[in-house]
Amino acid sequence: MSSIEPKKIFNPYSLKELLLLVLFIALGSPSLIAQELWVYSQTNLLVPEEVERIETLMRRAKLAGYTHILVADSKFSRLAQLDQRYFNHVERIKKLAAELPMKLVPAVCSVGYSNDILSLNPNLAEGLPVREALYVVRSGIAHHVPDSSSTDPTNALSSLREKRQWGFIDEALVPDGDALRSVRPHTGNVRVSKKIELTPFRQYHVSVEIQTDALDVPVEIKLLTKDGSSLNYTNLGVQPTQDWKTHHITFNSLGNEQATLYIGAWGLTQGQLSIRNPMLHECGAVNLVRRPTAPIEVLLEGPDGRRTTLSEGVDFQPWSDPKLGTVPYGGEYEVWHEDPPLKLLRNLPDASRLRVSYFHTHVVYDGQVCGTASDKDFQQLLDQQIDAMTRLFPDADFMMSHDEYRVMGWTKSNIDRLAPDASPAAVLSHNVKHCSEQLFGKASASRIAVWSDMFDPYHNARDKYYLVNGSLRDAQAPESVRIVNWNFDKRQESLKHFSKKGHSQILAGYYDGPPEQINRWLDTVLEQQIPNVQGVMYTTWRRNYSDLETFAKKVQSHRWHSEPR
Repeated sequence: MSSIEPKKIFNPYSLKELLLLVLFIALGSPSLIAQELWVYSQTNLLVPEEVERIETLMRRAKLAGYTHILVADSKFSRLAQLDQRYFNHVERIKKLAAELPMKLVPAVCSVGYSNDILSLNPNLAEGLPVREALYVVRSGIAHHVPDSSSTDPTNALSSLREKRQWGFIDEALVPDGDALRSVRPHTGNVRVSKKIELTPFRQYHVSVEIQTDALDVPVEIKLLTKDGSSLNYTNLGVQPTQDWKTHHITFNSLGNEQATLYIGAWGLTQGQLSIRNPMLHECGAVNLVRRPTAPIEVLLEGPDGRRTTLSEGVDFQPWSDPKLGTVPYGGEYEVWHEDPPLKLLRNLPDASRLRVSYFHTHVVYDGQVCGTASDKDFQQLLDQQIDAMTRLFPDADFMMSHDEYRVMGWTKSNIDRLAPDASPAAVLSHNVKHCSEQLFGKASASRIAVWSDMFDPYHNARDKYYLVNGSLRDAQAPESVRIVNWNFDKRQESLKHFSKKGHSQILAGYYDGPPEQINRWLDTVLEQQIPNVQGVMYTTWRRNYSDLETFAKKVQSHRWHSEPR
């Protein structure tokens, strides 16, 4: 006979609770379905003040009814480099989460914004191809030389005072010495533009000197092809008010022989813009990436036109860009710097001509660089992060950061289960499946989520997405992965798409906008009868938590929160 007292097995109060539970299920009570309320926070847990800020936010969020906190920290990509201080801070956050309680959701697998994990190996950035660029030997060193005199930096672009040499110069820009200065007051566009000839699959550099005074819009350099595609996505970082400063971009011509160059500002409502000395030239291997899936080829052109392949380590020294992904610190890619020459080991006469093919990366907007998900070494970095993070956060859910993956598909895959020329959609689908399987395997009690955009045909899973070589239209995440949906503009189509795929969804409903916007999200869920929408997230990229309580009240007072599902 068991020595356990009967009351420890059979408790009348527990039976009462059980009966109520059965009754609630029979009536379809919504109170039995956990309605999750998330809050997003970017942080740096190495800094004590940041730990205090997160703790304050967690307590405040809990009081307002929040159940989950999604934590993004660049240090999650390089835990092996951190000392005990960092892990003491992590333990504080974990302890508080258990006490409140509140579910921690760390962000992992930085596939779109890959800078943090690329700090471990900058050469695993996705590359754009350069084919047969000209290098000329002088004193045992081969330097890049533009193929065409029209892209020589000494006469790259016509004088700004010669309007006939430009496609157009907006009337608001008037000569001021060697510069053009916008008249004041003026509203509208202030730009110069001209068509430029390009050699396909070459790397180019554009620079311009810029001065501003109280400008209220960004200054941009755009290169648009005949079909309207852009070759450049790098922001210039011009300040609203600044003295003369030179700004740079690089771009790859890809398959284009011509593009239209624009320099200036669109939609000006106040302030003044001045520009001078615009320059364009074909350049050498700035931000050269080196790995087996981004090979180089160096061909020596003989007098008879024959070409001989030169070998690295035999005919020339190992070639790399020492500034790749290191300036101003690891994981950051400087837009422009001196390109690395080829230093020869073989004795070649001066004026010898080499044809060099290679890959270089592209900096998107304010520093984003994308990793190459088709490379097994990059996948291994993700696996290492997953292993370290699941050990550090054994009781957490996890968020995969496969979002806004803007440069991909140019280098061949060396992953066993992928064809070398696998489509971008296939590469992305394989990677998110692999990462989710690793997470589920090492954190079996956890739920895994991913951002919606790269798997949403009404958002970024489409043709002609930024510098993606091919279509993303068929990219999809495993059904077991929850979708954090942020496609507000096409929310009806997007919600239906993921629902048909069998995904549960979390709505990223704030996005630094009015808190009332969440009502439109939830109205759509009810009107379209979207099942398995499990929660809502207060998503701020500006650390603006002023609407935290108001947003929670909007969700809690909406009929979605109380209707049976």
